Amino acid sequence: MAGPPGEGVKTVGVNGVTLAYWEMGSGYPLVMINGFASTMDTWNPPVLAKLAAFFRVIIFDNRGTGYSSTSDEPFSIPLFADDTLALMDALQVSRAHILGLSMGASIAQELVLGKPEVVDRLILVAGTCGGDKAESVPHDTWKTLADKSGSHEDLANRMFSVLFPGGWLAAHDPWQYCPEVHEITREDIAARQAEAFTRWSGSYERLPGVRCPVLVITGTEDVIIPGRNALLLAERIPGARCLQVPGAGHGLQYQCPDVLCRAIISFLTESR
Repeated sequence: MAGPPGEGVKTVGVNGVTLAYWEMGSGYPLVMINGFASTMDTWNPPVLAKLAAFFRVIIFDNRGTGYSSTSDEPFSIPLFADDTLALMDALQVSRAHILGLSMGASIAQELVLGKPEVVDRLILVAGTCGGDKAESVPHDTWKTLADKSGSHEDLANRMFSVLFPGGWLAAHDPWQYCPEVHEITREDIAARQAEAFTRWSGSYERLPGVRCPVLVITGTEDVIIPGRNALLLAERIPGARCLQVPGAGHGLQYQCPDVLCRAIISFLTESR
């Protein structure tokens, strides 16, 4: 399955860097923030297509990843949130639904806490509140995620080993479920992102201040961001709902795209 085509990628200068982005669909904007060391071609194409039937879907490469440039400014989760806001402003998106995946969920939290007026509804997929209250990513898992060495096949197989539960991998070929990834995240950029993510002080104390509707989604077999983190987010955010997808790992957008899309579309289109 091919991801976003390189020829469809556009760029815009924001915050001293050039961010690459890609759009599909029309209607109310849905801005999707990616996870650690991930590029926009890692979004699952069938998920993007289903969401684009309802929304103007905007995806992008965080600074330093894929087609986006970087600078010497220290990486931080608030900086990534500022980049997202600047991209929205450049695209004349004054208000949008925001979906954050994994580290992107942390960025989305900083965004909504810092500038709540631009967020209509918020979806946090496989996310964490960070800080001392969260259940952290296991050290060995971090080593696997941060290792960008070897061939494309070596890298992909390492990612599969933590994205999916062992039982699912034994019965499925992950290459048939994941998109072709052509963009690159350099090892030094991955290290800088990892430092930003692990250094993030978290949102636990501030989460009760979130006032927009929120849906939290997790896979029950997620070994990267353990599912207890989703329950904690839902407990701390007033009125938040939590969907636990049975048997799903961190790669639930590939493992169960239909379940994920139904939940997202239902939440974003329901009346208040």
